[in-house]
Amino acid sequence: MGIDPLLRVAWSGAMARPAEACGDDVVEKTNRGVFDGVRACTTRLVTMNASTAPDGAAQPEQAPLLNIANALTVLRLLLVPVFIWLSLLPGDQDRLAAVVVFVVAAFTDRLDGQLARSWGLVTSFGKIADPIADKALTLSAFVLLSINDRLWWWVTILIVVRELGITVMRFFMLRRAVMAASRGGKIKTTLQMVGLVGLLTPWSFLLLPAGLAAFLLKASYVVVAAALVVTVVTGLDYVREAVRLSRRDDHVGH
Repeated sequence: MGIDPLLRVAWSGAMARPAEACGDDVVEKTNRGVFDGVRACTTRLVTMNASTAPDGAAQPEQAPLLNIANALTVLRLLLVPVFIWLSLLPGDQDRLAAVVVFVVAAFTDRLDGQLARSWGLVTSFGKIADPIADKALTLSAFVLLSINDRLWWWVTILIVVRELGITVMRFFMLRRAVMAASRGGKIKTTLQMVGLVGLLTPWSFLLLPAGLAAFLLKASYVVVAAALVVTVVTGLDYVREAVRLSRRDDHVGH
């Protein structure tokens, strides 16, 4: 009697990673009955090895479009106009509310990516919408700071050109290779977020001592300066990587 190819793949996976495949819950089922234990272990192995199963075997399910990670991305997009509206109001209380909205939106940027990767919720929509929501939030904050004369326009323009340019370039490069976010890019994002929160916050409204408020404001400008440097450097790195990938593909094509 032939062996189902999917089961063959599953049990070959068990030989490679038995501890990962058959955990304590499966052992408990085995104690209640050998058949129950084998069936539970086989079910888990089939799930783990579906991606490597032969043609015609079960394939891993695609992540649903409606999931928590995409919901957080959409929420961040919806929070951007709320943040802009509150930032344009004259009162310090409104500005503080805008900062709270910005922080919540920035937190969803970190959370949705973690959930998508750890829970297997990566979708094509998320790959496109997530960077758009990210750029909409940060770039609107930079523009608002320049409109309110709290940041030089040349800084904002440089960052906007870099962010939009690299984002468009990465989309065009998808047909050649996926340009994953680098460690420098993640540092850049962190510095931008911290610096923006510092410059957006009305420190005097928080009834802080004048000296402390002035120090926090100056520290925020230092962080933004560091973010500007990292933004430019990582942008050049992405351009060099894109050129390298293009030349490699052209060489392979010939």
